[in-house]
Amino acid sequence: MSQYRLGVGDKILINVFGQSDLSMETRLPDVGKINYPFLGELKLVGLTLSEVENVIYEGLQGDFLVNPSVAVSIIEYRPFFIDGEVKNPGGYPYQPGLTVNKAAALAGGYTERASRSDIQIIREKEGRQTALEVDVGQMIQPGDIITVPQRFF
Repeated sequence: MSQYRLGVGDKILINVFGQSDLSMETRLPDVGKINYPFLGELKLVGLTLSEVENVIYEGLQGDFLVNPSVAVSIIEYRPFFIDGEVKNPGGYPYQPGLTVNKAAALAGGYTERASRSDIQIIREKEGRQTALEVDVGQMIQPGDIITVPQRFF
């Protein structure tokens, strides 16, 4: 997930080696910006982890530190949501490697009326929501909204 772009609700760890006052754990708020020591507001939503590392490295280098060692990692992904014909619709913590089938299992399984085809995912791409028709083996992403339709007999 090296190309994974951060979104609202992701919880990250910023670690500046040997600088505990510059290391922090934070959940990205609705505004998509965090307050970071010395650098002020940083907009992180939409950036990859390596882009965040670069922003912090560039900001700290020179004035504050000669050659800062910055590492950013995800502690907890934003949740995905599943509704429709599953036993316990709602939001669930995302884990890498989740398929639609596994997401449905987390939600208590499919109901007997569930259609395993015509499943729809609403996914945000570049600030816009896109609807995708998927099958049960499709990988999901954090923040996805999955709708399992009812099948017609």
